[in-house]
Amino acid sequence: MDRLFLDANVLFSAAYREAAGIQRLWELPGAELLTSTYAVEEARRNLSTSSQRKRLDTLLEDVDVRAAGTLPTSLRGDVDLREKDWPILSGAVLSEATHLLTGDVRDFGPYFGKSILGVRVLPPSHYLRSAS
Repeated sequence: MDRLFLDANVLFSAAYREAAGIQRLWELPGAELLTSTYAVEEARRNLSTSSQRKRLDTLLEDVDVRAAGTLPTSLRGDVDLREKDWPILSGAVLSEATHLLTGDVRDFGPYFGKSILGVRVLPPSHYLRSAS
């Protein structure tokens, strides 16, 4: 079973509009959805309407939301990320996710298709294509 850690931008995109295509992640058989309180709060902060926030809450009913955490610097190896992105990667690693799904091309783009610290980093669209 794939354990998919959802970045804040994935949560945001899924909640932003009703019937967003990215919501297909919630329909995948054999996939467990994970995220962190850090990612949830970032997504919630960026949603502008109460209906979007309500959609987020509904989507989160089927997501295992873990406490936020960060890996100590000594365990980060040679991974080059801005400090604001470490809670996302750390959340994926600490929750033993198989995949980190993110649309953050700027910071995670160099890692797309690669495994870092044991987690494969992919844009959601790539994962959805491979799962079809």
